[in-house]
This record gives sequence, C-alpha cells and structure tokens, in this order.
Amino acid sequence: MLFATAVGAVAAAPGWAQTGSGASGSASGSGSLSASGSAALPVSSSNGLGALAAATSQTGKMYEWGATGPDTWDCSGLVQWAFRQVGVMLPRTTWEQAEVGASVPRYALSPGDVIIINSDASHVGIYAGFGQVLNAYGAGVPVGLSPLDQFYIYSIRRF
Repeated sequence: MLFATAVGAVAAAPGWAQTGSGASGSASGSGSLSASGSAALPVSSSNGLGALAAATSQTGKMYEWGATGPDTWDCSGLVQWAFRQVGVMLPRTTWEQAEVGASVPRYALSPGDVIIINSDASHVGIYAGFGQVLNAYGAGVPVGLSPLDQFYIYSIRRF
C-alpha cells in the first residue's frame, strides 16, 4: 500500500500506537476494537491514520453530490475510498457509515476517527486533529479542513 510506510512510522510514534491486538480491517460494527476497550481511549488507530493520509492526498478536489472519485468527491465517497486504501471496506452512505466500526466517546476523539455530522447524520468526515475535520463539504467547496466546532456531532466511529 502507498501509505504503509508512513502509517507504520506514525503508528509507532509515542502516543499514537493503538492499544490491544484485536483490531481488524472490517467494518463489522462490533463496538470494540480490542478486549482492552481501545475505542474509549484517546488513541488513534493505524487504519484511521492511514485513511486520513489517503484522504489528505485528495485535498483541493471539488465536491460533487454522489461522486466517488477520483476527480470529484462527496463526503461519504471520500471517507469510503480513504479507508479502502488501508483495507477497511466501509459502506457507501453516511447513514450506513454511522452504524459500523467501534463507537467512540467525544472525550476519546483522535485523528483518523470518522465523524458523522449533523443531527440527521447527513455528513461525514475524518478527524484530522486540532479541532479540524477533513471532508468533502459541499457544492463549490474543495476537499479540505473545516472547524469541528461548526458542526453537530451525531456519532464518532473508529476502525
């Protein structure tokens, strides 16, 4: 994979390594990444960091409703593609993405976590850290960062 080396280096850095050993590349909705309950810890997953790196490579490309790349993206298409680059197969829509992976409490939000946004779960992005969400926001807006505090968080998922 293109991002394997970068993800390995970042995941091995202090404070970024995932705890537990039961993480899988599936979006099973099991509710936990490991027996240690790592979804409740503010620790990024290697899958999430790799997906964030992949999504970042799409910065500047335009939003188009229903688009799944490679030239234009909608929000859930970008998230689905980014996680596919690290071997995690997510469903296509935000509403489906809100139901899979491990649920993460707000206090444990970490870079690479998927954030389902708006009270109707109609938008999704990948948390980039420092209060920013990487997302394909809307018509006329290129893929990029948006302040998390401008959104209502519906749910947070970790893969």
